[in-house]
Amino acid sequence: MAGSRMKLELSRVVQGRSRLGVLKGLGRTGRHSLEVPGCLLYTHFGTVPHLTQDTLHTLSDLPCVTQINLSNIAEHQEVLEEFKNGFRKFAGLHDTVLYCSLHDPATPCPTGYTTNKTVSVWGSGGRIELTVAKFMALQRAVQPDWYQSMADGETWQENTSRKRVRKSVDRTLAHLDECLLVHQKSQELEGVEVFGVVEGGDILEERVRSARETAKRPVAGFCLDGLQTGSMDQDLRTQLITAVTKELPEDKPRLLQGVGRPDEVLAGVDAGVDLFESSFPFQVTERGCALCFSFDISPDPERAGRAPPAVLELDEESETTGETQQNGEHNLFDKTQMTSFEINLKDKRYHDDFSPLVEGCGCYCCKNHQRAYLHHLLVTNELLAGVLLMIHNTAHYHGFFGALREALANDKMDLLKRKVLKESGGQTERKD
Repeated sequence: MAGSRMKLELSRVVQGRSRLGVLKGLGRTGRHSLEVPGCLLYTHFGTVPHLTQDTLHTLSDLPCVTQINLSNIAEHQEVLEEFKNGFRKFAGLHDTVLYCSLHDPATPCPTGYTTNKTVSVWGSGGRIELTVAKFMALQRAVQPDWYQSMADGETWQENTSRKRVRKSVDRTLAHLDECLLVHQKSQELEGVEVFGVVEGGDILEERVRSARETAKRPVAGFCLDGLQTGSMDQDLRTQLITAVTKELPEDKPRLLQGVGRPDEVLAGVDAGVDLFESSFPFQVTERGCALCFSFDISPDPERAGRAPPAVLELDEESETTGETQQNGEHNLFDKTQMTSFEINLKDKRYHDDFSPLVEGCGCYCCKNHQRAYLHHLLVTNELLAGVLLMIHNTAHYHGFFGALREALANDKMDLLKRKVLKESGGQTERKD
């Protein structure tokens, strides 16, 4: 297999683990780059939910890597094979790097459907079973710039036996070896990068074994799987990630799958993670909520003393009914649960609130509309609500990653953590 064009150039490593740098040589031409820590652009079948391409590109500083997944694509294999020109042209995507993952990070998959030779994905028509041959045929039809290898990722559940976890690691390594063998022989995949998958459930020894063995293979980077939100305690997740990243080469990127909450992102970066998926803004939008947590570590002097900080206002009623949970108490399967980083605009308190979603936010929604208008759109089930919320939530989330990189560059991580974690607690009241 030819040497990888993808190269991670680190400019700084903070406290031995948090990494700041640039991932270079992306795409078939190698001219794209992505700053790390960073996130990918989450899509459904190549489209950011609720947004047209024109609307999406009114946002600045979008990542150059678009994530697609086989859960959305597998049932369209025959069409893509007939089309012959790859998914990028099929979906009308242009100047972007295409990354193909196995599953949709916003949609939990049923467990119990893996075998020694197959994994399953779920499309709109139900379950699709993938052998390595079918998986690789899909990659040839999609023609991504990089893709996640086939993996058995069903060991994130509590009380999974050690034997089952060991089998998951063994299967994933066997799948990787088979994928690499087919990849080497596929002319259509020349110049395409492969990311190996690190499994191991919540068992430290298996995580370390998976990382060591995967690192021996000729992969361009690593996907850390089975650590998604709700699968385990944050302290245990951090311990496992820290142990895994110690086993991985420093010059290759680490992508943490299924984790997107700001507190979890900060913990992941502390443990040595470089890349994250970005389905979190979509999940917030689907709840009818807006991201409002603060991450401003370099306040504009012109706004000092004039604009209030963008902090969260939790709904007292939802606190008593259990609608809102504090950080770390989220159920993996319940994507409707609010986090402490967002406000629920369906709440009646916002029907006469004429302030923007976040003071000082430069997105189209905040510059042109008020919370009261979003409340009206939501309670009347207008499609525009999802559009405006997705614009804001996407802008806010990617702005957070910009602040994260700035904090690493300027020794302000402690300040950023105080801003994000403390001000998400919702102590402030709405101004009337």
